[in-house]
Amino acid sequence: MITNDNKPRKAQSTEARNDSGDERVSAPEAMRGAIKQLSELLGRAPESVSSLRPTEEGWEADVEVVELERIPETTSVMASYQVVLDPTGKLLAYERGRRYTRSQIDRASGS
Repeated sequence: MITNDNKPRKAQSTEARNDSGDERVSAPEAMRGAIKQLSELLGRAPESVSSLRPTEEGWEADVEVVELERIPETTSVMASYQVVLDPTGKLLAYERGRRYTRSQIDRASGS
């Protein structure tokens, strides 16, 4: 009987996720939400959102942040943060990825 009770509950939770998927914020709203919420957590304003992609669970974004300001600005240390948002734009998780100087340019492999 416990197994039978669990099956309908799983189906309901899946339906609830689908219902919340209907409430998905737009891409611009997700970008603004990622910037605002990450800023609150880090205590510094992000520079830009370098990527944003929808997922089944919500949104994922890469947000660029100045970690250490230097003079000249081209030597400032930047960090790329991976941010996970739910469908309504609420921040669920973030992680700092790579750090680099502002003047650093990514090079295509094989060039």
